[in-house]
Amino acid sequence: MKRLDLGSIMRLGELGDFIIPFTLRAVSDLGIADLLIDGPMSVADLAAKTQAHEHSLHRALKALACKAIFTETEPGVFALTPLAEPLRSDHPMSLKDVFTLLPSDAQAWAHLSHTLRTGEPAFDQAHGTDYWTYLAAHQDESVRVDLWMRSINHLHLRTVLPYFAWGELSTLVDVGGGNGSFLAGLLTKYPQIKGILFDLPHVVAGAGLFLQPVKDRAEIVPGSFFDTVPPGADAYVCKTVLPGFSDDDVVRILANIAAAMRPDSVLLLLEAVLPPGDDYDVAKLFDVHTMVLTGGAHRTTERTAQLLNRAGLSLTEVTPTPTLTILRAQLSATGSDS
Repeated sequence: MKRLDLGSIMRLGELGDFIIPFTLRAVSDLGIADLLIDGPMSVADLAAKTQAHEHSLHRALKALACKAIFTETEPGVFALTPLAEPLRSDHPMSLKDVFTLLPSDAQAWAHLSHTLRTGEPAFDQAHGTDYWTYLAAHQDESVRVDLWMRSINHLHLRTVLPYFAWGELSTLVDVGGGNGSFLAGLLTKYPQIKGILFDLPHVVAGAGLFLQPVKDRAEIVPGSFFDTVPPGADAYVCKTVLPGFSDDDVVRILANIAAAMRPDSVLLLLEAVLPPGDDYDVAKLFDVHTMVLTGGAHRTTERTAQLLNRAGLSLTEVTPTPTLTILRAQLSATGSDS
């Protein structure tokens, strides 16, 4: 019989906790961090300004404070901590819209056991339709997902752009570029580039707001990458798009991009690549998240190279960055072998 390892038991309890993650997201949605920018505030005032239930909010903040997310400076009075600062909407790397609580996501995660038994997306089981169809029919949640992506884009613009020679490009298509926040940041930094934002009509509907500062060099083209992609650009960027789809769908998307490319065009996949071994990597977490929502997958470099080959493309360079990996591909000399 093994000795009782209380440390491991306590650690497992901490890792298995869902209380803090859900509480963090609900408090973030209330905008509590923004109210504390100028200093500590009483729970009574916080509740009044957010139309929250005072006693319930107090209990939630005390739970977060025990993890150093906010601090109770005196009974019933809370202030920001370093961990709470990124929840401010004015923070340069704000995570406020990342830590949001979408009921549809929570309901999907409650069906994770269905995915583990069948391999089918939990989201479909919970909602009776696939993730993308659901978002198209629920504009309020689609907008919140876009805001989530905008927040992530702030991080990616800072950490990914320095690792590629964007200054050598004149034209670029952001394939599946969402609301255009990544493209807007890229065009702002590289004023010689003209860009096309390409995504579904309901996704790009509000992109004009984000692209306004670079509107003279940005074009919005609605469409589906399962049908066609705008042709003839120097580069095609696909940022965190392909993991949302099955292998066969990915090959179909890549083949349409390949058909749009010139012989000298380059494809840049910006992705969280799945590494081997037991070491922590966020790609391993996102891989399960993708499995639950869409049934897609984060992939190893080798697997991505195989899918590129099937679409008539060749992986030519792999560049890790502090966040995503840049996978550079070009048209294969021999064409598609699918």
